Amino acid sequence: MTNDVKENKPLRDISIRLIQNEAELHAAQNLRYKVFYEEFNAIPSKEMTRLERDFDEYDPIADHLIVTDKRDGEDIIVGTYRLMTQTMANKHGHFYSSKEFDLGKLMNSGLSIMELGRSCVMPNYRAGPVLQLLWQGIADYVSTNNIDIMFGCASLHSTDIDHLAQPLSYMYHNHLAPEDIRPRALDDRYIDMNILPPDQINEKAVFSDLPPLIKGYLRVGAVIGDGAVIDPQFNTTDVCIIAQSHHVTGRYRKHYERKIEKEIPSRSKEQQMDKNLAIAKGTA
Repeated sequence: MTNDVKENKPLRDISIRLIQNEAELHAAQNLRYKVFYEEFNAIPSKEMTRLERDFDEYDPIADHLIVTDKRDGEDIIVGTYRLMTQTMANKHGHFYSSKEFDLGKLMNSGLSIMELGRSCVMPNYRAGPVLQLLWQGIADYVSTNNIDIMFGCASLHSTDIDHLAQPLSYMYHNHLAPEDIRPRALDDRYIDMNILPPDQINEKAVFSDLPPLIKGYLRVGAVIGDGAVIDPQFNTTDVCIIAQSHHVTGRYRKHYERKIEKEIPSRSKEQQMDKNLAIAKGTA
């Protein structure tokens, strides 16, 4: 199975769905391996290297979105996202993000939460249509499963904190989550994101240079937990992203093929999140 794609290939045959069998899970894990380990130089285990798949203990219990492209009569997986509801995490014992962040406030919020993770897209497909399909798939999933809050680890591709001072400080000053739901990096891994004062940050340039995934989250009103964490296996510095599902379903509901029965408000500024949370809790 080749990963070679012509740069200008029209994306007429792409579609999104959940994986349907183990073979598709293995194909998604193979894509993750190519992106995380071969492209971005993460450090695989010997078994991952032998199988050429990225996998962990959470894969069997989670749902996995895949974007496929039909080529030569075969569905080729070109993008994937892992989705884990709190019910799934409870059965397993914990979320993946709990290895890096204290999620106590989120888990005790009384809201329905879901973790997003292991996002990757084949290099030649990292354009609007595929990324938009992934967001549409997530929006459909959270609406179907009545999810209030989405969260997960989002990565900056460096472990040099001095090099990341601008983006970390920008997110701290502009997108910090409300106190009552704010995850915090574990004490033994905590890296302060408040490195530079606001007047030393070129906000427009910093936002433009953020990884597409983080930029996409922030565009739909996401906020950030307190503290960053270095992940030595993936050669990244991670932040905890939190997004209210109303932002995503509101932005992408017009793309749904099925009708959403109730009106879902879409708010563009994270300053409205406290009010949204009160509505979700039934206290407003």
